[in-house]
Amino acid sequence: MTMRYLSIFIVFLIISCQPSLDLSPAGWKASSTAYRNAADAEAALTGAYSILQEVYRNEHILTPNTICADDGIPFLTGAADRVALWKGEQISSNTYSGQIWSSAYRGIQFSNIVLSRIPGIQMDENLKKQFLAEARYLRALHYFNLVRFYGGVPLVTKEVTTLTGIETPRSTIEEVYAQIEADLKEAEALLPPSFTGANMGRATKGAAKGLLAKVYLTRAGNTAGSPFWAQAAAKAKEVMDLGAYDLWDNYADVFAIRNRGGKESLFEVLFVTDIQGNGFTTGFAPRGAPIVPNNGFGIFRVSKSLFDSYTANDKRKAVSFLTSYVHPTTGQTVTLSVETPDPTLAVSFWKLADPTVKVGLNGGTSWPYMRYSEILLIYAEALSEANGGPNTEAYAAINKVRKRAGLGNLEGLSAATFKDAVLQERRLEFCFEGQRWFDLVRSNRLEAAVKAENSFNRNYAWKKQHIWFPIPQREIDANPALEQIDGY
Repeated sequence: MTMRYLSIFIVFLIISCQPSLDLSPAGWKASSTAYRNAADAEAALTGAYSILQEVYRNEHILTPNTICADDGIPFLTGAADRVALWKGEQISSNTYSGQIWSSAYRGIQFSNIVLSRIPGIQMDENLKKQFLAEARYLRALHYFNLVRFYGGVPLVTKEVTTLTGIETPRSTIEEVYAQIEADLKEAEALLPPSFTGANMGRATKGAAKGLLAKVYLTRAGNTAGSPFWAQAAAKAKEVMDLGAYDLWDNYADVFAIRNRGGKESLFEVLFVTDIQGNGFTTGFAPRGAPIVPNNGFGIFRVSKSLFDSYTANDKRKAVSFLTSYVHPTTGQTVTLSVETPDPTLAVSFWKLADPTVKVGLNGGTSWPYMRYSEILLIYAEALSEANGGPNTEAYAAINKVRKRAGLGNLEGLSAATFKDAVLQERRLEFCFEGQRWFDLVRSNRLEAAVKAENSFNRNYAWKKQHIWFPIPQREIDANPALEQIDGY
């Protein structure tokens, strides 16, 4: 399936950029007679998986989570929409807000195609249930992105086949989460424990349980005594008890292409070097650096506050960042900095780079959607919050992550300082993995973080509505039932 969805994905890129509630995929099988057998069912599911590459090979999740928080700084004379987000000048016509919305709803449409069409196909019933569970997992993933960026959004749970009657209002946040939870509960009950070979990269039981744990963690927010803390801890423990996952001994091994689908991966988005890849190598190398195909683009750089957060003995720092390189022509070592305004000499995010890539923007490193280290940190945070402070199990979970990083054990912390430690550990463990902004929002720390990271005269123009992204104006124009978020 991995290679099949890579090829089909190219076809889907021609889907027109019309308002996203026009969700009917161009060129896709449209007639009710087109879905007749198991092969047709798998082709429909392949289409649903393919949208993940659109979401994660581009900047849809990565850029907002990095530069709208305190981890990254955009190339200041580059794309104006990136700089606007970094400064807190969000508007409803910003490219990134539109991309997040449209790609998520395309993914939802493809999942809904599977869920609408496959039940009527005569095929092996167990395989049918598995396909439907995979589609539910994918739909939940897209709605989870949407609800975290926009709050309440339109709930579309049926395949859209006509433009008539698609004016759908925003559902409440609670209604969106209820749909996410329902999809994931059904998925975890029916998905297999693992896939191998050509089927690697598909959703598994552990992936569904892990995402549900993260949903509960997010719903707990910053609320002391929330019942979601205990639910998050319990679901994370279910993943741990599966015995299917563990940490790689070396942090660099997490991102090695040879380890795709390995023991630390609950779910990842797969790419193939020089065939259907991503831009994590050329896109984020220092601007103009002749060490990658097409030279580096320097889309955004590492913030000083993130870089300085790593202690000298933290093994993750050398893996995560490019701090120097040898010029291939002169042989001289080029030293990079987090302080220089010169984008050609900026420290770069590097842990997702593919050193074997020969074609620009076609690296093969997977996007690590969820790793076992996150399960451990979810468990540590949620267990401590549920119990009013860390216990032996909570310390064991976070210290397992820290030990791999070369750091000492934590002990003797209060509930508040333990929470600080977990959030800091998440920042260091998951930088450049699309996590930071979500973590700051759910913990009510976004305002403090964006004001504190003021490198290069950022002067973030904080407004309380910045815990959400504005709904794209084109969607409001196309859908009269859609209301903008207060403040935008």
